[in-house]
Amino acid sequence: MPTMSSEHEFILTLSCRDTTGIVYAVSGLLYQAGCNIIDSQQFGDVQGDDATGLFFMRVHFSAPPNLADIGLLDNLFTHVRGQFGMDARFHAVAHRPRLLLLVSQHGHCLNDLLFRWSSGQLAVEIPAIVSNHSTFAALAASHGIAFHHLPLPAGHDPATKRLQEHQIAAIAEHEGIDLVVLARYMQVLSPAFCEQLKGRAINIHHSFLPSFKGAKPYFQAHARGVKLIGATAHYVTAELDEGPIIEQDVARVDHANSAEDLTAAGRDVENVVLARAVRWHVERRVLMNGHKTVVFR
Repeated sequence: MPTMSSEHEFILTLSCRDTTGIVYAVSGLLYQAGCNIIDSQQFGDVQGDDATGLFFMRVHFSAPPNLADIGLLDNLFTHVRGQFGMDARFHAVAHRPRLLLLVSQHGHCLNDLLFRWSSGQLAVEIPAIVSNHSTFAALAASHGIAFHHLPLPAGHDPATKRLQEHQIAAIAEHEGIDLVVLARYMQVLSPAFCEQLKGRAINIHHSFLPSFKGAKPYFQAHARGVKLIGATAHYVTAELDEGPIIEQDVARVDHANSAEDLTAAGRDVENVVLARAVRWHVERRVLMNGHKTVVFR
């Protein structure tokens, strides 16, 4: 088959009850339609105490020019979708998802994402940055990105917070945002806003054993003599820091490391973990499985 451009490449993600014949039906239909499968991964969650009994699949394929349209591909899958009760979605590889970055006063994750985007490592568009502080206005300007300073005064009431969240939502709608990334945005989103962003917002936070909450968690970790520090990237839910996990990683530390050393190492881990989670999401590698995720790497 002739080499296709990315304009003819698509990703199919699907989930349904696990049964026989799913892979055969999907691959067979794509073959009959003249498509070329570039990569295919699948997983059936049918074992274990908390198994969901669901089947998950991600297929990266190229389509012939006469079929290179999401609407046409959707119609092509009407019968198979109904036969297996699939939640099946097509995504154009050429589409660069649009990200809205939220940040407060710690800029390491923001700066890391901007570098990956500007250097071509992250195939997205970043039209806007929102912050409750003005700290990173100049950084945004240096990248030619609109910066929206939406302050929240100390001791603000829920109504003020909801008004600010409505402003964020309006920016997201105006910019056609596909994914909101909380790049160390130190504000708890309201349950209503979390529901509005369900499956479209990723957060990063430190993860220690034991868990250290409140101010200066790395200093708390140092005081307790931890040996591992880490970070967790997850989807945002109303349950604080308990959304479906996308990625985690750790770094080993010891008694010779100062609290400042732990902070620097922790920020490095946060950068990497958040970047992986964002990249896997925009590449359609993350599928929801109840309170968990299936990640096709």
